[in-house]
Parts: sequence; structure tokens; C-alpha cells
Amino acid sequence: MSYARRTLFLATLACVLCAALALPPCARDDEDCRESHMHPDLPELPQGRILPRKIDGDDTNDYWRNQGKEFIQTKMAQKLNTQKAKNVILFLGDGMGLTTHSAARNLIGGEEQYLSFEKFPYTGLSKTYAVDIIVPDSANTATAYLCGVKAMEGTIGVSAQVERDDCAAILNTTNHVYSIAKWAMDAGKSAGVVTTTRITHASPAGVYAHTADRDWEDDTEVDAWCGTNSGVPDIAYQLINGEVGSKLSFMMGGGKRHFIDSKLYANGTRSDGLDLIDQYKKLSDRNAYVESRTELNNLNFSNVDRVLGIFSDSHLQYHLETDENSRQPTLEEMTRKAIEFLSRNEEGYFIFIEGGRIDTAHHDNMARLALDEVVELSKAVNAARELTSEEDTLIVATADHSHAFSYSGYPYRGNDIFGRTPATPLDKKPLMTLSYANGPSFEKFYDVTNKERRDPTTLVTGDVHDQFPATAPFDSETHGGDDVAVFASGPWAHLFTGVYEQNTIPHMMAYASCLSDGLTVCSTA
Repeated sequence: MSYARRTLFLATLACVLCAALALPPCARDDEDCRESHMHPDLPELPQGRILPRKIDGDDTNDYWRNQGKEFIQTKMAQKLNTQKAKNVILFLGDGMGLTTHSAARNLIGGEEQYLSFEKFPYTGLSKTYAVDIIVPDSANTATAYLCGVKAMEGTIGVSAQVERDDCAAILNTTNHVYSIAKWAMDAGKSAGVVTTTRITHASPAGVYAHTADRDWEDDTEVDAWCGTNSGVPDIAYQLINGEVGSKLSFMMGGGKRHFIDSKLYANGTRSDGLDLIDQYKKLSDRNAYVESRTELNNLNFSNVDRVLGIFSDSHLQYHLETDENSRQPTLEEMTRKAIEFLSRNEEGYFIFIEGGRIDTAHHDNMARLALDEVVELSKAVNAARELTSEEDTLIVATADHSHAFSYSGYPYRGNDIFGRTPATPLDKKPLMTLSYANGPSFEKFYDVTNKERRDPTTLVTGDVHDQFPATAPFDSETHGGDDVAVFASGPWAHLFTGVYEQNTIPHMMAYASCLSDGLTVCSTA
């Protein structure tokens, strides 16, 4: 069946089934009726119609029995790798909860497919709550999975003794905690950070910064909270001049505006007269700076000790907003360049690589963009695994938190993930397969004057910026508090199984690669 015919068929089928699934309400004390509504019988398909299947034979017992046997055989063939990890790569899908990467499989061929990191041999779950809140943000989670301790909401690279916006506590260096990037550099390894967000954003800042507020990306923001001459360094300043940032070898992302004074650059947001990018370039003639994909591809690494790439004033564009002629590199391209560059160090390296725009798309209820960014992350992870050896390179892929994102409604196999479902609510209007518990799209999908839902199929048109329904009005959709998956491949990857606190992650990476003065494979050998 052609794609066009299949799409037409599924759309027609959904219309036929919707009315049948709009069940009348039950009496409150009629448990049998309520049970039937919980698990409705889908109506028979129109006579002569067969749902399009994505896999030949998946309607037979042998298909599923053989699949189960193959999985067991694969597991039995796995051998524990207890070699010291020379290199460690940590991939982060910001906001990539279980629902998000489950739904994203539909973009690579269907729910039966696997994203690259889902093929890793070892999987666990991490608990993401912070010291003060159950549902975390990307700042305190970065402190957990990079620095090894849990902290307060909105803070980065500091202990739980520092509350958000505490200008005095941040100046007390005994409150500072350091990331695994520093542990790696202290051991003679190289370290780097790559992101599709501003490089001063919460997740990448966890690699190198100490701040009482994730929003203190430049001095203007610091001054607004702490006053002028407070002595509190902003995040951009710490990347160029900080104890950790000044030693990083490879740095890529967006956020140019936070590095340059507004008097020196039209889009700059600094107010201290500094041009930190120019300052970085003047530190050494072997410090390379690039602003485009072409410049990155043409860069001769043999003449370079450090690389800084800043490709936009704020976040990088979403992948779906770009084309093959885009000035900005893809996450996969940056990943390949990072590994090529850092591999020159015979002692090894640590690098943090973030697909950060999954999160920003979810905050805007833009599910198409979010799921596509997951696919881009998958490509980057696949490239990293291809370029490195499982024998000496530990790769971990995880998320910092989830989102209030739902994947529901009993859609049929082969159904458009961005389309409606056969199930219809009591108001007889369509239900989309993807939706959000809250967010800015609420009033787009709900008529507040007439107090009724609008037909979502008239509002989800196929545009890359489509918003999907939200059930409560928020300026920005919220995170979720559920556990997130951790996938691992390489030396000591088996440590990452089970359910554990998020701050355990850097300790396990350090154990595998003999970093820090804590418990490591070298100290127990």
C-alpha cells in the first residue's frame, strides 16, 4: 500500500471509529460499565480492510517467539567489560523522558524500531528530584549528573548550601563542587562540551560553572540581582576565564550575545565593556574560533590547541528549521569533530554532548520539533559509537528530566504519530495521539468563551511548528518528575543498570575511568 493510500485509509478509518468509541457516561456506582470504558473494545474494521503492517509476519506466534529467543541469545553473548575506560562520552537529551524517546521511534520507521542508544547493552533508571523540589530543572540536574551531588533548584556547580539567587553564598568557594570534566583534566585528559543550546545554558554550564542562578549568563543579569561590583562571575565569563572553563579544549554551542558588550556588538547583552570572544582569541594564537559550519569543516586541527565554536546569538536553530546549506553544523557533525580533536590526547578525554532543543520544543508544546531533535541526538550517539571502540570508550546516554508529555489514545499500528486516535472523548471531538498536561497551547485548543474544546485536527496542520493540545494554561509547559532512562556501552557499562539517584552517574563514570580520588577500578584493583 502506498504512503498516500495508507494515509487516506487511516484517516478514513479514524473517522469511522471515532463515533463508535465515544461511549456514553456511566453511573458512578456502575463498576462494570466504568471498567468497559477503561478498556474499550475497538470496533471491527470496515469489511475487506486490513490495517497496514510494518513487519511481515508479526501476526504469527513464531515471529514473537523467535524475537524473544534472539534477545536472550544476545544477552547471553554479552561479556562484562572491566577494562579501564580511556575515554568517557556523556550524551544528554534535555527533557528526553521515556515518553519522548518512545514516541520518537515513529520518526525512524515505527514503534518497533530502536534509536541508536536504545541498542546499548545496559539500561537503568535515574531518579531526578532535587534537594528542594520533586520535579527538577536543568540546573540542579546538571550538578547531579556532572558533579555527583544533588543541589537546589536553579543552581549549578554548587552544594545544597546555596539557594537560588544567594549572592553571598556563591562567593564562598567551599560551596563549589566540580564536574567530572575537571576530574578528567586533573588526570591529564582533555575535556570538552558541545550543545545545541547556548553554551551558557544550564546543562552545558554544569561542566564548568558555579552559579546561584542559571539565568546569570552574563554580567548584566548578575548585576540585576547582586548589584554592580558584587564580585560574582557570570557564566560566560567563567567559560573563558574560570578555573575549569579556561582549560576546556573543545567548546561548541550558541549564545554569542552573552560574551560581548552591547556597545561592541549590536546583539550583545553584556554591560561591562568586555568582548570575551576576542579575549579568548588573544589568550593564544593556537586558540581557534569558528562561527559557521564551513569554518569548522575547514579548520586545521594540527595548528590548534583549543577550539571555541559559537554559531548563533542564542540557541542553535532546530534541525527542522535548517537545510543542507545552513551555516550551523548539526549535532552529529559537532560530535564527529569533537571526537576527532580530543582523540589526539593519548591519555584520553571526557566530553559532554547535549541535544538541548528537545526541551525547548516541549516547553512550547511543539512535539514535531522535540521528537525530531531526539532523532538528531540518536544520529550523534551513533556517530560516536562508530568512531570509538567499545573496548576503551564508555558512552552514556541519558536525560536530565522528563516533560508533561503524553502518548495515548489507542492509536493503530501505522497511525500517524502526529495525528488523531480512534478514541474519542465524551465531547465527541477528536483526540490527538500526542498532548501535554499543560503549556502555552491551551487557549489555542480550548475556547475559553464557550468553555469547550476546539477540534484539534483543524489546528495541527503538518507545519514543523505545530503546537499540540495542552490541558492547563501555562506560559511554558512544565517538566515531569518521572525517572529517566540511562543507556550505557563500553567499559563498566554494566554498572549503569538498576534504579539509582541521578548524582550516581558521574561516580560510575569516574569509577570506570579512574578519575578523582574516590572509589575507582584502579583503587580497587
